[in-house]
Amino acid sequence: MTYYLYHIPGKKIGVTRNLEERVHKQQGYKEGEYVILAESKDITKISNLEIEMQKAFGYKVDRQLYKNLKFNKMELKINVTEQTTTFPCPVNKLKGQLMEQVGMKWNTIDGEVSLTPESIKWVVANVKTSMYNDERCYIYNKAFARWFDNNNAYPRTGALAPTGIRSMDLKQSQFDLIRAWANERGLYTGGDPKTQALKLVEEVGETCRAILKDNHKETIDGIGDCVVVLTNLAELCGTDIEHCITVAYDEIKNRTGKMNNGTFKKD
Repeated sequence: MTYYLYHIPGKKIGVTRNLEERVHKQQGYKEGEYVILAESKDITKISNLEIEMQKAFGYKVDRQLYKNLKFNKMELKINVTEQTTTFPCPVNKLKGQLMEQVGMKWNTIDGEVSLTPESIKWVVANVKTSMYNDERCYIYNKAFARWFDNNNAYPRTGALAPTGIRSMDLKQSQFDLIRAWANERGLYTGGDPKTQALKLVEEVGETCRAILKDNHKETIDGIGDCVVVLTNLAELCGTDIEHCITVAYDEIKNRTGKMNNGTFKKD
């Protein structure tokens, strides 16, 4: 078996046994966009060389040698697309399989993710059964990558976090702050979409009362509360508020119509 040490300039240095699967399909790079630095049938040699080259180029250094990663002994055949990561097993067997793969990492369009005891808890709490095959299940990549952001999985130590990984030390959006607040309080691990939906109805009711009373301060507070609940509801549903807004805007951006009794009526 041949192991390849590859370099994506300005991005990373890594090792793989399958360039097509790992670099082309999972990471989205084509030939000419990366360089093969070395290849060897000796996994110890290639593992040590990977660490040396990561240090030399100033990239994030892997905590474990490639040869020691459990997925090299029994690789979990995941399928990574732009939106999701799919696991080849039913939900009730996922945790056991993931625990056998601690240390496994892969790239998504939203950043690099990996399996740790804590991240596996998130996966198990947020995984969904495939609508096409109940022997497969999946998670949303963006939500998983954001879990790493909010849990400071890649703390800054004088160097930038890996490309595509946002750091808590970087400027955050208001949505990121809401998610960090909710995550610290266990809302995403112990919460439920149904309870958040009911909470939203409550907040909308309070906002409507404030508007009817012409209470501007309470109206602002009510609208803000609704946004907070919607942000958390999106996370509990395996997506994020930004994606929901984008989908909604794409639906209305070209819509035409006219105002009728204070309401916009689409054509």
